[in-house]
Amino acid sequence: MSLNLKAPRADIFVPDSKQVDAALARTTHMAIGAHQDDLEIFAYHGVAECYGKQDQWFTGVTVTDGAGSARSGLYADCSDEQMQEIRLLEQRKAAYVGDYAAQIQLRYPSKAVKDAKESCVIDDLYAVLMAAKPQVVYLHNPADKHDTHVGVMFRAIAALRKMPAADRPSKVYGCEVWRDLDWLNDEEKVQLPTDKMECMANSLVSLYDSQISGGKRYDLATAGRRLANATFSASHAVDTCHGLTNAIDLMPLLQNPELSIAAFILGAIDRFRKDVETRLAKLG
Repeated sequence: MSLNLKAPRADIFVPDSKQVDAALARTTHMAIGAHQDDLEIFAYHGVAECYGKQDQWFTGVTVTDGAGSARSGLYADCSDEQMQEIRLLEQRKAAYVGDYAAQIQLRYPSKAVKDAKESCVIDDLYAVLMAAKPQVVYLHNPADKHDTHVGVMFRAIAALRKMPAADRPSKVYGCEVWRDLDWLNDEEKVQLPTDKMECMANSLVSLYDSQISGGKRYDLATAGRRLANATFSASHAVDTCHGLTNAIDLMPLLQNPELSIAAFILGAIDRFRKDVETRLAKLG
């Protein structure tokens, strides 16, 4: 295996047992998320686009080890070490059910991801990206309110910027998890349909029993958000699908390496504020 990772506990799972290099080389869509279950929540569009196809393959990358998650009931007495192993297996199950090309779990602690001076995470993400050279990449969005999500997004953008221009993806999306993106102005909003194979979409999130039985109904919340996005996406048109994930186009951050992530997302917020201000002035 030529993929050399610095993460000492990295786990690489290939559902159809191909060699890792071959599994990654066939990747067309990739999602890089912070925690086990994040990918299935924000990047289902990529899973569905690739499922059952031989010319399109989805690879998942989960950066952290899953320690510190909320727990109750059956999982109330689990140690952090036990929860990490449970969540690792749940992510593997999702990769199997979703027929992923590969699932990589780097298993870094959250503090390493949130440390801007820590280069190992960037180096590992760069190695994975160069091995796969995906055409489409799904990330957390810069307006997410979870520190670890934002940290992973920062490290992923840094890794993408390191790639030679010819090897970079043609599409990079910042998707919603711990904050909706319905506030984006319509012309800036990327709407990713998620209503293909709805049973599988629901099943993938439901595989994370340690989170759902452990106290968080991510299964219901994810399905509800997708339906709400589809219904409320346009006020004067009938629904075109039954599920959407809202995203923001992050390609400007690759096309202009001098553009800071803060300036990029704050610009979008300023334009949203201006839209509200204009409407109030017109009608008030």
